Amino acid sequence: MAEKIHPRNYWRWSKQDFFPEKSFEDWSNYRSALSQTSSRFKDRLVSRSDDAQELVELRKQSENEMKRCLNWWDLIWFGFGAVIGAGIFVLTGQEAHNHAGPAIVLSYVVSGISAMLSVFCYTEFAIEIPVAGGSFAYLRVELGDLAAFIAAGNILLESVVGGAAVARAWTSYFTSLLNRSPNSLRIHTSLNDGYNLLDPIAVGVLAIASTIAMASARRASCINWIASAVNTLVILFVIIAGFAHGNASNMKPYLPHGAQGVFQAAAIVYFAYGGFDTIATMAEETRNPSRDIPLGLLGSMSLITVIYCLMALSLTMMQKYTDIDPDAAYPVAFQRVGMHWAKYLVALGALKGMTTVLLVGALGQARYTTHIARAHMIPPFFALVHPRTGTPIYATLLITILSACIAFFSSLDVLSSLLSVSTLFIFMMMAVALLVRRYYVRGVTPRTNLLKLVIFLLLIIASSMGTSAYWGLNPSGWIGYTITIPLWFVGTMGIAVLLPQERTPKVWGVPLVPWFPSLSIAINLFLMGSLGARTFIRFGICTVVMLAYYIFFGLHATYDMAHQQNKTVSSKSPEEDGVEQPGP
Repeated sequence: MAEKIHPRNYWRWSKQDFFPEKSFEDWSNYRSALSQTSSRFKDRLVSRSDDAQELVELRKQSENEMKRCLNWWDLIWFGFGAVIGAGIFVLTGQEAHNHAGPAIVLSYVVSGISAMLSVFCYTEFAIEIPVAGGSFAYLRVELGDLAAFIAAGNILLESVVGGAAVARAWTSYFTSLLNRSPNSLRIHTSLNDGYNLLDPIAVGVLAIASTIAMASARRASCINWIASAVNTLVILFVIIAGFAHGNASNMKPYLPHGAQGVFQAAAIVYFAYGGFDTIATMAEETRNPSRDIPLGLLGSMSLITVIYCLMALSLTMMQKYTDIDPDAAYPVAFQRVGMHWAKYLVALGALKGMTTVLLVGALGQARYTTHIARAHMIPPFFALVHPRTGTPIYATLLITILSACIAFFSSLDVLSSLLSVSTLFIFMMMAVALLVRRYYVRGVTPRTNLLKLVIFLLLIIASSMGTSAYWGLNPSGWIGYTITIPLWFVGTMGIAVLLPQERTPKVWGVPLVPWFPSLSIAINLFLMGSLGARTFIRFGICTVVMLAYYIFFGLHATYDMAHQQNKTVSSKSPEEDGVEQPGP
């Protein structure tokens, strides 16, 4: 009762807020914790969270509740705001010119279908576990702390570096709207090349987006709705004007580089669909998750896929693919049909798109960070939710400040491909987690069935990696596929025929399980294989750094957190607890 009368001040800053765990009380305790690293690692590797822990226990770490103020309409527009950025204006012309030709439409269809498979997985999880943590929370429940931590590290890296890149691109598009050179509004210095163009505008844009996100999720939704509506009008203009000035003869030859060109382009334009996972992080603030999340996620992505295909079709009808300018496809195409002023409208649309990407990104990334902090993977100080605004202010500031520091000096283009492999890796793990959720329940599934599931999953993953590797080594070959694809089919069929589903979704579930999740695994691994060796070297280096952090901090913080919860639960009587809760 005393805690209700004297609530703790939100604006606080103490060691206890950052390192409340027993392992970090003093150096003696920390040395003792390090000496137990092996046993603790094994404990966290085999332990699992559960739905109740994510939905109830972890949320207490925030001290205050986020406000349930969003509905399906908000989520659909969040989908538009998060996904439709500058990518569609840049990637379409680039890939139509270089790889797919007029068949760029098919590339968007292929990548749209693969993105929708991931959307299915996210939707089922978000309905069953409607918390702010998104994929981090889902992986913690099904695959354990280590898999969730690797996902968390990649999510935070993607949040920080991705936000910086978009903010710097915002400055470039803003200067083009003013008809000036891209670097004219940046401060030129004598620093090393790549870091010598300081960008205060990018910092300002990030600050404005995060301020709106911190003020209110509802207010941010209204602003996103208006900005996304304006961007949609620009896109509709591009589509209608493109068809009005189109010529069917520009569509020939339709497949200049064959199926290989279509799939190469699909691997690139797939990233124009990125950002939909942000919607899942808003589940905790959704009034009716079981109704609103399917409508928001599936509805927005279906509409976006149609829009992307129509935009690609309008461009290739307006201009022959060999004449498309890969750097400024739409502005140049409109100039050649006499609509010189339209380039400013395209730049405005791209600018509006990037603005909403930053705004919705500030919302979603902060909620990822909040739940990661709730689990003590990072200091729980960043899990605190403000009592009045109902938003995670500290988590928002963490991501914004780090992004702004990078954006001020550089966009870190060297890490752009790393963000792509991080995204695909998380999507792949989500599909694996969904199969585990459907076919394995602790204490219910026989050990023999668990062994079969592990074998079939390894077969699906190995055969998918084989397909990707063979494509990379011999794009025009076919013999390798006669081995890898049947193996994938055997693995999926084995799950479908030999294993019973242990869990049925309460409201909405992924259709055609295990085929759709298995296909999602295959497609995401296939797309990962198209990114090149350097990307995986950087990914490996970043993963090693993340694991070092986990061994020296995250492991001990989460171990203490989990075992403290065990003591709390076991100390309650059955009458107090109401239900019997499993350990972590």
